Amino acid sequence: MTRDARRTARRAARRTGRRTAQRIAPLLVLAASIAWIASIAFVSAAGATPKPRASLTDIENDVMCTACHEPLAVADSPEAESERNYIRGLIAQGLTKSQIEKNLVAQYGTAVLGRPPAHGFNLAIYILPPAILVAGIALLAFTIPRWRRRTREAAAETQEARPPPLEAADAERLDTELSHFRG
Repeated sequence: MTRDARRTARRAARRTGRRTAQRIAPLLVLAASIAWIASIAFVSAAGATPKPRASLTDIENDVMCTACHEPLAVADSPEAESERNYIRGLIAQGLTKSQIEKNLVAQYGTAVLGRPPAHGFNLAIYILPPAILVAGIALLAFTIPRWRRRTREAAAETQEARPPPLEAADAERLDTELSHFRG
């Protein structure tokens, strides 16, 4: 390879690297913004201020029946009815939604919650999906440009491997010789 060809190849590689960086940057910004939004949603869900007054329908949607393992809003069993009565009693005492949920957990265990608490091993449920999404986007951001570059390089190599086109005299001679074989 001549010096000029190497220099041209290095320039092309630098340009490709810059183009790759220009393509990756928006994807990384998108991944970071998704992670940021997910963390804000997680923090706001974990540290949301409780409502001053709770209602049975509001709590029923977030609580499970411990006997039939269905949301309390759709459960129709004697255990579900006793849970509803317990919740009505807590509402009558003037407790907030978070206080009622804490009482339900004390009474029935964490299985009564529709959403697992965001601490300990259960924290993985809240962290893994956004992390996997960001990792997938980063993986695509790095592999797609490489695939495209390899495809372009393969196409360029096939262009270089082609023989030069025949001159008019050579093409005529080839046609003449082939005509003798065709008969």
